[in-house]
Amino acid sequence: MPSPAEPADLRAIGLSADEYQLILRMLGREPNPVELGMLGAMWSEHCGYKNSRPLLRRLPTSGPRVVQGPGENAGAVDIGAGLVVLKMESHNHPSAVEPHQGAATGVGGILRDIFTMGARPIALLDSLRFGPPGQGRNSYLASGVVEGIADYGNCIGVPTVGGEIYFDDSYSANPLVNVMCVGIAPRDGLVRARASGAGNPVLLVGADTGRDGIHGASFASIEDPEQSHRGVVQVGNPFLEKLLLEACLELVPSGLVVAMQDLGAAGLTSSAVELAARGGCGIVLDVDRVSRRESGMTAYEVMLSESQERMLLVVQRGTEGEVQIRFARWGLHSDVVGTITDDGRIRVLEQGREVVNLPLRLLTEDVPAYVREVVPPEPADDFATRFAATREPTDLSAVLLRLLGSANLCSRAFVYQQYDHTVQARTVVPPGLGAAVLRLEGTRKGLAMTTDCNAGYCAANPRLGARIAVAEAARNLACRGAEPIAVTDCLNFGSPERPEVYWQLSEAVDGLAEACRALEIPVVSGNVSLYNETGGKPIAPTPVVGMVGLLEEVARAVPSGFPRAGQAIYLLGPLEAEATRSEYAALVHGLCGGPAPSLDLALERCLHDLLRGLAGQGLLAAAQDCSEGGLALALAECTLAQGIGFQGQPQALDELARRAAGRADLALFAEAQSRCVVACAPPGAAALEQAAAEARVPCLRLGESGGELFQWGAWLSLPLARMRAEWQSAFERHLVGLRTER
Repeated sequence: MPSPAEPADLRAIGLSADEYQLILRMLGREPNPVELGMLGAMWSEHCGYKNSRPLLRRLPTSGPRVVQGPGENAGAVDIGAGLVVLKMESHNHPSAVEPHQGAATGVGGILRDIFTMGARPIALLDSLRFGPPGQGRNSYLASGVVEGIADYGNCIGVPTVGGEIYFDDSYSANPLVNVMCVGIAPRDGLVRARASGAGNPVLLVGADTGRDGIHGASFASIEDPEQSHRGVVQVGNPFLEKLLLEACLELVPSGLVVAMQDLGAAGLTSSAVELAARGGCGIVLDVDRVSRRESGMTAYEVMLSESQERMLLVVQRGTEGEVQIRFARWGLHSDVVGTITDDGRIRVLEQGREVVNLPLRLLTEDVPAYVREVVPPEPADDFATRFAATREPTDLSAVLLRLLGSANLCSRAFVYQQYDHTVQARTVVPPGLGAAVLRLEGTRKGLAMTTDCNAGYCAANPRLGARIAVAEAARNLACRGAEPIAVTDCLNFGSPERPEVYWQLSEAVDGLAEACRALEIPVVSGNVSLYNETGGKPIAPTPVVGMVGLLEEVARAVPSGFPRAGQAIYLLGPLEAEATRSEYAALVHGLCGGPAPSLDLALERCLHDLLRGLAGQGLLAAAQDCSEGGLALALAECTLAQGIGFQGQPQALDELARRAAGRADLALFAEAQSRCVVACAPPGAAALEQAAAEARVPCLRLGESGGELFQWGAWLSLPLARMRAEWQSAFERHLVGLRTER
């Protein structure tokens, strides 16, 4: 048939001209405006994963604990005392436009992903990236995002227990707001978003529908987010979501719920399509039955609205009245808006007239998947030679103070003190350093959790950087004594239509897969956020890894800080250090770029096994991984956590400097991988050294804890009070006075 004229606003709904022609061929006719809007949303990268689907198949997703892998709202793993449910999502583009509500609704959305599975959310973690504070809108964006996360999480009563914040030029005007949620569910209480039973009614529950968020899914799949209008940003109501959460969890054990799906990106369109398609069914909706908070809304607007705090449920036929009564007891309005069918289509009625009639597979299975051209970057210059030309600073104490006060290494207490991390009374190890730990009520078990990614490493080598992200997350859990059991990820990249960006994405996925297989940790859920760029400049590749670990005895969780004086302090891991990309090289010597540190995954696994074994024997009084800032920062963090100083043995630093091209600065501040600092009571020191030797993990005694100084021979001498003043005040100082900047 002849091709009709293409709509002029294809880009606004996230479709290319070629994709529109493909739709015409598949459908055999021209879609009407409502159908076209729905197709644009479902064919967007945000919903259709058309640039990442082929790559994600490379990830390991199965394992003995896995109950639900990717493909549902969240992943689930069995811990013997129930299920742990986890997921990470992004809300980058909305947060670039309106940071407070963008971040707040990101929290609300990830919470719904968890309780729609029948799991109670018990923890939130956030991984945030911004441009340098004090430049442009960066401080305003950072402050607004932190406030939005705090407002929503604190109001709904779910503790924010961990995360990370980094600053880099590439995130200016395009911040990253990744939020992870962990929940727990009974072993037989998992709810899936798979409709069944022709004739079963479909209920829309929660907030009334408005015009906020229309085209949000398409908006998240294009560049230059700050150029878009504010109408795409949703407004959250955490108090309503709390009622929705409790009502849904109370309803699940009744057996009345067949399937449940939250309304997120693309609103009623995606939730209805996904419910029906996953169950191999069809669905018919009547938009006139949808309660609205604005007058004159069209079927197009109702189907694509992304108003928050809404859930779509399929319930047993004949029980809809009882279900509505149960929701009403929680003060929630619910509408019977449709019915499950068996025809494999989605049909939408407005005023008795059919305004949508599409095969579900056109909105799901037939979404095109692209395998694009890859172009690796040009080889980098010889960073080692550039570093070798630098002079070692004469005052390494001043260097340590400078690093402690830098934006990327200073304490995040200013942020996490705004979050209520004690609500629900589960938190055993709070946020601040390394992985958080929560107890599981009614058991002796605990969960450790963390998020990690160094985007600088990924910019240098996306495959290696992604491996390091997995390794560091697992190392953080091992420092607590926990066994990693599941990964969720959020892959943040620029436009995949750029060959160099698609290469980064492909390499990073391979790196994640390799590290997860080597450490035997399945990827059970995740999110891909592409088109993160402004003015033609993509962000640094940022594959954030969220990881959960299991502690069989939560009482044995290992803290980060030195708990008392007189402890033997050791470095476990490689003693060598090389000149690579690091916060030290950039901040002190102005050497940006450089290669990522090398990583030996076999040694990494041996280190994790050793840490868990030592923790199980009660030999670890403290453990902290070495990451950004290197060995000196890890030691400093251990001293500042409890106010217990460090007295280093000069011969230990001599040995480390010898293995670092003779440079003490490199030994102290290089970011070598597979390393951690541990504290051990002197009677257990011999057993620790023997265990390390048997595990073939290098081990060097650095000194002992005690006093009120950070002292290491003639190289370092700092009062803890001075270190603490710099470390704890720096974050607020970087942002002060800039919060109202627009």
